[in-house]
Amino acid sequence: MARNWYIVHVFAGYEQKINRTLSEMIAENKIDSSVLIQVKVPTEEITEVRNNKKYTKNSLLLPGYIMVEMDLPQIGWKDVCSQIRRVQGVTGFVGTSPSERPRPITAEEAKRMLQAAGELKGDKTVKIKQSYEVGDKVKITEGPFATFSGSVEEVMAEKNKLRVSVQIFGRVTPVEVDVLQVEKI
Repeated sequence: MARNWYIVHVFAGYEQKINRTLSEMIAENKIDSSVLIQVKVPTEEITEVRNNKKYTKNSLLLPGYIMVEMDLPQIGWKDVCSQIRRVQGVTGFVGTSPSERPRPITAEEAKRMLQAAGELKGDKTVKIKQSYEVGDKVKITEGPFATFSGSVEEVMAEKNKLRVSVQIFGRVTPVEVDVLQVEKI
């Protein structure tokens, strides 16, 4: 037997409730804790700037899905899987029918999702909701170029950075700033 991560499809909005229910089932020995090891609802942190204030919220990485780590036995896997499927709000395992043995996701996929959710060691990625486009007029509010104004030359969404043209000592100079360091004019 090998420990693997599986994706379980659930009703949208029921992710946390099902997480609690499955965790309680493990704690109360209704499901063998050596088979169902842990349950995760991966979330990501999203930072948004509105009205010159930073707002941070947690958002589901996989709305309508939860991750379960299981060590499914060759014999008796149907009992465990049917117990999970019978939880109110669970529709089944992704990629299989109820009569089939669930297929795990790859270790790389599991690692990537858990890292994005900050569950693994390493930097938790913070997603920044931005609405900047090339040509937007912005004012830099923080950092060494605070109080300078300019226009956006380039948006680097994957790095959460902007390249802004500002006028320093009478010359137009491109500077790279974090999205959280600027505000639209």
